[in-house]
Amino acid sequence: MKMMFTSLSFAFTFAVSLVAAVPRPYIRDAPHGIERHRGCGTNIAAARKASAERRFQSQRLPAESENATATLDIYFHVVYVNETIEGGYVPDSQIKAQVATMNADYNITGISWNLVNITRIQNEDWFLRVAPNSTQELEMKTAYRQGNASTLNVYTVGLMEGDGQGLLGYATFPMDFEATPSNDGVVLLYSTLPGSTSDKYNLGRTLTHESGHWGGCTGTGDEVDDTAPEESPAYGCPVKRDTCAGAGADPVQNFMDYTDDSCMTNFTKGQAKRIKAQLRTYRNVDV
Repeated sequence: MKMMFTSLSFAFTFAVSLVAAVPRPYIRDAPHGIERHRGCGTNIAAARKASAERRFQSQRLPAESENATATLDIYFHVVYVNETIEGGYVPDSQIKAQVATMNADYNITGISWNLVNITRIQNEDWFLRVAPNSTQELEMKTAYRQGNASTLNVYTVGLMEGDGQGLLGYATFPMDFEATPSNDGVVLLYSTLPGSTSDKYNLGRTLTHESGHWGGCTGTGDEVDDTAPEESPAYGCPVKRDTCAGAGADPVQNFMDYTDDSCMTNFTKGQAKRIKAQLRTYRNVDV
């Protein structure tokens, strides 16, 4: 029996077919190792998934207008080793291009993004070794996170050593902000910004994808009616892929699948509806 693979709705529901347990529910978008590609290494037990979805449905706030919009602030924290691009010192132009990409990609959702500030932090230890649940992550986020529940903090780092080696990025979930606000945000490989050097991942779609996780969570199925099921994650750009008979082509061009940046083109209207609900419920956004 084929199972629904729910990576494309990670942005807006609670995770299902996941593998490696971690103390907090993180999304990790590449396996360990030097070669980088998107993947999933988060484990949420079935009971916790069901409990989380019940909690969301019980707390879910009434919908605003279908055409409601909101602008969310972004703070970029650029962690670098030295003042070269290879050392993580990405220019302002790439960060502004990243925010422009986010605004284009999230247009259907009614969410737009406003770059508030860029902070530059020279710290070799953090650049090399930040990872989920690491001492470096705790130090970095405690020192530099800005804003409230609706503020996206993005930390660009190298993800080169230790448990973070090989990742493209990882994000926290909105349901966890209340318990651990200082931990909230997205950690991003610096070379995934538009115009950067990561093979297949240099158009800025890694932050689009990770912000989807930050904007919502995952669950049984994906709790979104208009995302077609797929049996397994898609890589590259297999546009004619159809792994679940009778359900239509796999949504490999969705921002929440695992395909190359150049393949990613869309969120669905159902995803847009769910992200708004998650933002209203957990991030105090009137949208």
